[in-house]
Amino acid sequence: METRANYVLIGAFTLAAAAFMLLFGLWAAKYTSDKDWQLYDVIFDEAVTGLTEGGSVQYNGISVGTVDDLRLDPDDPRKVIARVKLRATTPVKTDTHAKLSFTGLTGTAFIQLTGGSPGAPRLVARNDEVPVIETEASALQNIAETANKLVTRLDKMLSEDNIRNITDTLKHLENATGAIADQRQDLGALITNARVSSEKLSATLDTTQGAIADIDRELVDKLPGLIAKLDSTLTRLDSAAGNANSLLDENRGAIRHFTEDGLAQLGPTLEELRALVRDLRRISTRLDDNPAGYVLGRQKPKEFEPE
Repeated sequence: METRANYVLIGAFTLAAAAFMLLFGLWAAKYTSDKDWQLYDVIFDEAVTGLTEGGSVQYNGISVGTVDDLRLDPDDPRKVIARVKLRATTPVKTDTHAKLSFTGLTGTAFIQLTGGSPGAPRLVARNDEVPVIETEASALQNIAETANKLVTRLDKMLSEDNIRNITDTLKHLENATGAIADQRQDLGALITNARVSSEKLSATLDTTQGAIADIDRELVDKLPGLIAKLDSTLTRLDSAAGNANSLLDENRGAIRHFTEDGLAQLGPTLEELRALVRDLRRISTRLDDNPAGYVLGRQKPKEFEPE
């Protein structure tokens, strides 16, 4: 009995030691695993259709982790929080951005990380919270937004008023084309007259161009002679100006004497001439009134005025 009891104790101790070693190995593996990985949150403002837990996370096309959890934001259900598990050596910087991408037009969705300049600091947790990677709109979201804008603009463009205006414009164009069709003969005559006028105008321009060329040629031929005559005339004017200056220099004394003495006597002479003119005007008036009496020294007889 004692031997069997010893075997039981030894077996139990062996099993307990094996279980302890197994649990310690699992804990060590988990500790090592947790140390080699880093958790981040990516908050999307759009639907993450096609993205699943365990999905791939790539950094510039290289797989660096997986999607650990997907859930709606409890404060704003329009947002989706994706918790990703990345290798601890992944260089996630403060300017790193995440967006939803697809392996093809209808392929599997995954999270694509881009950016991360060399000088930017590393993204770390604050207050023991999981760090959040900024997101940017995906290509699918950009296409959807652009499509919505186009649909809105088309809606406005194809409003009832615009359709009515387009219909009226088409009617006016139809009426205008009908009127033009009715005036085909007049339009043909107008085009013919325009062609004839254009031909005449072209002939006139050719003739005018020839005349201008002849005038230019004649002017070029006569230009040396004109320049020579102009040079001779300027030379003569220069000589005349020199002679006038010499004449003024030679008679400067006489001119000064005239301006000092002659102009001083000019005033009294003008006064005497003015008096002589007054006397002559008086004599002329008397001769007009009574020429015989003025000559013979008689008074003009007075006319009889009956009472």
